[in-house]
Amino acid sequence: MRILYEFSQPERFVVGTVGLPGERAFYLQVSNQKRVVTVAIEKGQASVLANGLEKLLEDLHRMGQDVPMVEPGDLDLEPLELPVDPEFVAYSMGLAWNAEAELLTLEIHAESDEIPDVEENPDSGPECLRVRINLLQARSFISRTQKVVAAGRPLCTFCQYPIDPQGHVCPRSNGFRRGI
Repeated sequence: MRILYEFSQPERFVVGTVGLPGERAFYLQVSNQKRVVTVAIEKGQASVLANGLEKLLEDLHRMGQDVPMVEPGDLDLEPLELPVDPEFVAYSMGLAWNAEAELLTLEIHAESDEIPDVEENPDSGPECLRVRINLLQARSFISRTQKVVAAGRPLCTFCQYPIDPQGHVCPRSNGFRRGI
């Protein structure tokens, strides 16, 4: 039996982290009134999702759709709601645009050998989070996610690997330890 967590234009739709840079765990969190659903997500998945949404917004803008911008003061920078207890770990993601409703639909599925279409087979398949958001919510999500992803460890200017607070052994400098 599939568990489907469904939200339409939630009050909050954000990516956040728990832990220190280099040891952070990433989560996608959706909330509406007193209902909160959290999904564990990889940093790369969060980045891919934000980039995919940004590309979709650019395409919509090129097609004449009015795509709003987010003012820096309007950005949700609050931490994740506690307790951070994920319902499942994100495995696959899908994104669609409904022109009639002017809403984006995002589906995130838990790991499974096959992922049947939720509409065709609502009772069978992995857990799924389905969120419908408007374009302003998408723009806000993109901005926050980019900030969260970029807030990690700084990159070494020589090798582009992350630098830990105690430095790192840089392969491009013959093994010498480099710091920030």
